[in-house]
Amino acid sequence: MNTQLRVFVVEDEVLLQMQLEVFLEDAGHLMVGSATTMHEAITKAGSAGADLALVDIHLADGPTGLEVGRALADMGLPVVFMTANARRIPEDFSGAIGIISKPYSQSGVAEALNFLVSAVKYPPPEAPLPPCLVLAPALAERWRIN
Repeated sequence: MNTQLRVFVVEDEVLLQMQLEVFLEDAGHLMVGSATTMHEAITKAGSAGADLALVDIHLADGPTGLEVGRALADMGLPVVFMTANARRIPEDFSGAIGIISKPYSQSGVAEALNFLVSAVKYPPPEAPLPPCLVLAPALAERWRIN
């Protein structure tokens, strides 16, 4: 069973992008690309070969992350929002499978990624839902996760 995720990161703060890359690598995953704007994210994500996208909702070109999330989800790429503004996420999660709230910790990101391996590659997930991850209501219901 392949437990490595190939992750595309959409984050406009370079230091957070670098920190996420370290967190990903330390957890045994690989950052396969990154973007800081909506256009860049939509253009690059299709060719990145990612299993998952981590997307901030406020990017260099404004609060466009929700649109990015919807576009990437429409391309078949699972999306998890990483944001301090979780209240701005609509009820349908803009097509995303979940949210990791900022500020996040290295251990929180690692726990979420371990859960997401099975959620993305071998659904439904068998691991318990980590406290740092909020699933989209439709998925939580389908997978019977509280």
